[in-house]
Amino acid sequence: MSAAEGPAPISVAEANALFHPLADVAALVLAVSGGPDSTALLMLAARWRHARTRGPKLLAVTVDHGLRRESAEEARAVKRLARRLGVPHRTVRWGGKKPATGLQQAARAARYRLLAAAARGAKARTIVTAHTLDDQAETVLIRMSRGSGLTGLCAMARESPLPLREQHDIVLVRPLLDVPKARLIATLERARIEFARDPSNRDPRFTRARLRGLMSSLSREGLDARRLARLAERLRRAEAALEAAVSAAAHTLSVEPWSDRGPIVFNAAEFARLPAEVALRLLGRALTRVGDEGPVELGKVEALYAALGDGNAGEMVRLRRTLAGALVTVTGTEVTVVRAPARMRARVREHARAPTARRSSRRDPKPGVDKGIDAR
Repeated sequence: MSAAEGPAPISVAEANALFHPLADVAALVLAVSGGPDSTALLMLAARWRHARTRGPKLLAVTVDHGLRRESAEEARAVKRLARRLGVPHRTVRWGGKKPATGLQQAARAARYRLLAAAARGAKARTIVTAHTLDDQAETVLIRMSRGSGLTGLCAMARESPLPLREQHDIVLVRPLLDVPKARLIATLERARIEFARDPSNRDPRFTRARLRGLMSSLSREGLDARRLARLAERLRRAEAALEAAVSAAAHTLSVEPWSDRGPIVFNAAEFARLPAEVALRLLGRALTRVGDEGPVELGKVEALYAALGDGNAGEMVRLRRTLAGALVTVTGTEVTVVRAPARMRARVREHARAPTARRSSRRDPKPGVDKGIDAR
């Protein structure tokens, strides 16, 4: 294909290959906002399903966040297209007061909650999104800018649990993750299907939009979307190897089998001899398993690990500290992780809310760390 010819539309054979892994799923919820990516997802999924004698039931769901006046009409346009394509459609709305800060994060969480509710109503355990190769590259850049660790730089997987703690039985599938956005637009243009253009995607107030504006400059230096996605893929292989090493360490070092409330007990000397990355992940896994505040932020695990000592055998520091709803105690021979008592968790939350000056005036604050966003 020459540059003059432009991006090639997705062929029927390609679409069949993209959706084939979903052929045996009972029902699929398609997340369709009305933008080019999700509109192409709806069209391609509908054509794929209608060409088969059997396969999953499809339900297109549009989340109207109510943040723009055009959103209601865009939802109606998706409904009309879904009807043309023979796919049932539902519009769900994000109601209530919207936050003044962190709007995109709040909208994302609301979107997944509403999609999960629609999936349960449709007896579906799979939600299909239209994340593309461009989205993957932007995600890598965003996480690099935030100082993410290996886990974060793996970016998006083709299949993953819904990122809501209470909804992990619902799976997110991203069949278009290797497809450039330009090819999806070309597919819609060939089919003469219109789509909406969300101005927030170009709004410089948002990190993703600002980084998206850098992509052409980065591409000229060789750092294009495909290379960034390849980096994420390679890091995902390294991530799998590290997680296997952590599982082996958990089996070797644990004094007794793990339980959800603990105690989880490690041999201190053997823990100190672990490679730092394996020890950090093992500690983080124990905190998440025993605590009641969800995945713990990598930086906070790193701070706790640093407090244990320099990592040399026999030189771990005795300490007692709360993190993510768990209590970590280190003695001369053991590292123990248990659920923190309610009064201690309350004290940690009060400390986290206290003004800096008030906290610095305490004689022995023994600061715990409250729940944060997983930035690994």
